[in-house]
Amino acid sequence: QVQLVESGGGLVQAGGSLRLSCAASGSITSIAAMGWYRQAPGKQRQLVATITSGGSTNYADSVKGRFTISRNNAKSTVYLQMNSLSPEDTAVYYCNADATYSRGYTYYTGNYWGQGTQVTVSS
Repeated sequence: QVQLVESGGGLVQAGGSLRLSCAASGSITSIAAMGWYRQAPGKQRQLVATITSGGSTNYADSVKGRFTISRNNAKSTVYLQMNSLSPEDTAVYYCNADATYSRGYTYYTGNYWGQGTQVTVSS
């Protein structure tokens, strides 16, 4: 199986910065796309940013120029640097990954989610 564990959330004032991390573990053989999503109270989960194994990135319009996604393939870790935070960025942030793991001689590919980390931006 594949486990994703996020860290780095917390409370920050508007205009501040936070850096989220998400480490993947398990009998992973490869990870394709990794990404961050967020869900605010009463709203649907939405894409924040994604990054491919080759480093191609995609951002939601609302975070372009403020957030930067990156990854360390050797550590199976994805990061989200969030700058110029506003109260509208308050949400639970979830890590997501398309990963392949092995069990014996069999390989399994799936889409996995972390448990989420709370980001709260005060005005």
